[in-house]
Amino acid sequence: MKRKIRCLFLLALLAPLSLAAQKMSVEFAESEMARFPEAWQLDHGHRLFFGYAQGVGCCAMLDMWRYTGDRKYYDYVAAWADTLIDEQGDIYLYEMADYNLDFINSGKVLFDIYAETGDAKYKKAMDLLARQLARQPRTHEGAFWHKLTYPHQIWLDGLYMASPFLARYGAEFGKPDCIDDAVHQFLVCGRRTFDNRTGLYFHAYDESRNQRWADPTTGHSPNFWGRSMGWWFMALVDVLDYVPADHPHRADLLAMIKGLAAALPAYQDADGLWYQVLDQVEREGNFPEASVTSMFLYAYAKAVNKGYIDDSYMAVAQKAYAGLCKVLLRKDDDGLWTLTRCCAVGGLGGSNYRDGSFDYYIHERMRDNDAKATGPFIMGCIQLETYEAAHPASVPSKRKR
Repeated sequence: MKRKIRCLFLLALLAPLSLAAQKMSVEFAESEMARFPEAWQLDHGHRLFFGYAQGVGCCAMLDMWRYTGDRKYYDYVAAWADTLIDEQGDIYLYEMADYNLDFINSGKVLFDIYAETGDAKYKKAMDLLARQLARQPRTHEGAFWHKLTYPHQIWLDGLYMASPFLARYGAEFGKPDCIDDAVHQFLVCGRRTFDNRTGLYFHAYDESRNQRWADPTTGHSPNFWGRSMGWWFMALVDVLDYVPADHPHRADLLAMIKGLAAALPAYQDADGLWYQVLDQVEREGNFPEASVTSMFLYAYAKAVNKGYIDDSYMAVAQKAYAGLCKVLLRKDDDGLWTLTRCCAVGGLGGSNYRDGSFDYYIHERMRDNDAKATGPFIMGCIQLETYEAAHPASVPSKRKR
């Protein structure tokens, strides 16, 4: 009898761990760490690098640390940051002179590491990135060029890379002008890329109209690339964490979120997925893509949890999650989860010229477990699980255990 009581007691202690292990956020994060034992390997990395995609994956792992309380997720990220940044705050292989917004994204992980360690080198590295943004070339309206090599151009991607970092830097270090600048980026980009007909945003805008992809009248690119709008939606939701409630333009950001939340379900397919070219679901060659769907899953679920949009939109996130599980997620023979059909890269211009056409986007390279999809998927699962834990009745019946 005593043995039976002891066993029941142990089972009771282990029950929370067993339930946690059943959460997709935990299972998929564990799969990523098994595939990529060191964080620089995320996104199939081949060398130590302050890459924006590794930054996305590491932001997801820091979310996992906060969500579960398990320090191994923090340690995974901290080991990467420690090897990248020296005592002077210099970042390995980083060149400010490139004025590349992509480099800013990984700076987001440094706030938590600095808060946890108190090590001044992380503050110095954040200061370095903030100096880049202070000197970043801009359009005449004050919007950051995406890179020095892409003059006069605003890309939706860049809003995710730089603006949440800049706003958080301003919030944490008492620099409200940085918050104002971050918000200004959204106002200009939104004005220059928004399409009234569809409620969507074009991938990019060229102030000079010199690029072949740029409309000679409006300056915007010709198509709605799914992932670029995923970056944009996530950036809007994330930046509000650091924009004060009384900021004069907070309402403008909320209006953008609400407008996008209302527009996107029209382009979600029957399985719950969004496509590589967002508004041309039925066009031959187009396909459901993992990163845009994961990004929208995250943005919708977080926006509901934060109260930015109505609770009814959680059904859109749940439908996206169901579609990912049904169509694009698989469990391999080694027991690891794999997220398939991820667009490896996408852009405009460049030496091997990318014209922003439908044909260009649908022929970009695809691969499994790209961090630009897996990171948002983990973050989206956390937001979804958080909501469903607080609202058990909202869990679809087929997922109730």
